[in-house]
Amino acid sequence: MENHFIYGYRTITRLLKKIHGLTVNTKKVYRIMKNNGWLCRTRTKKVPNLGKAYYLTDNKLSRDFHADKPKEKLVTDITYLYFGNCKLYLSSIMDLYNREIIAYTISDCQDTDFVLDTLNQLKLPKGAILHSDQGSVYTSMAYYQACTEKDIIRSMARKGTPADNACIEWFHTVLKTETFYLHNRRKYNKDSITNIVKNYITFYNETRIQQRLNDQSPVQYRKLIA
Repeated sequence: MENHFIYGYRTITRLLKKIHGLTVNTKKVYRIMKNNGWLCRTRTKKVPNLGKAYYLTDNKLSRDFHADKPKEKLVTDITYLYFGNCKLYLSSIMDLYNREIIAYTISDCQDTDFVLDTLNQLKLPKGAILHSDQGSVYTSMAYYQACTEKDIIRSMARKGTPADNACIEWFHTVLKTETFYLHNRRKYNKDSITNIVKNYITFYNETRIQQRLNDQSPVQYRKLIA
C-alpha cells in the first residue's frame, strides 16, 4: 500500500534520520512539503452512539493505555463504513502492547454476532482486560456471557467520553483518512471497501511506523521486543 500524504512533517523528519542518516530541521521539512503539496491530508469523523446499555461495567482501564506484555490490555470498537451506496461496519480489536490490530470483522449487519465473530478469533490469557464503549452490542447478554466464559475482564468507557477509548478511535480515524477520505473515490461496492480495509490493516500492522513504538510498525515492534 502506498503511504502518500499519510505521514506528517515530523514523521518525515524522523524517517529522514532513520533511513538516510539526515538530520534536518522540522521547519525546513514542513516548508518543503508545503511548497510541494506533500503535507498530510486528514480529517476526523465522529462515530454515533450505538444504543441503550444493559450489562454495564466500570471503566477499569481508566485511560491507562500502557501494557507490559502482549494481550494484557485490549480495546475494541465498531466504526461505520458508509461509502458510495454501501453501508458496512468494521469491528476491530487492538492490543495496547504494540497497538496492533489482532482481530477484525467486516459485515453489513451490526449485531451481537458481529462482535462475537471478532472476539472468537482470539485466544486470550485469563484476566485479560477488554475495553469498549457502552454500545448495545457490548452491553448485551451474549457478549457478557462470552467474555465471562473466556475469563476476560470487561471494561467500559464512560458514556459520551470517546477519549476513554482513544486508541481504537484513533485507529478507525486514520484508517478512513488515509484511504477513503484521501483518495475521495465516488464508486465503491462491498468488495472494494472490504479489500481497502483488509489491505490497510496489513499495511498498518506491518509497515506504518508509530513514534510511540520508536518509529517501528506494530509487528516490527513486537518482533523486536520478543
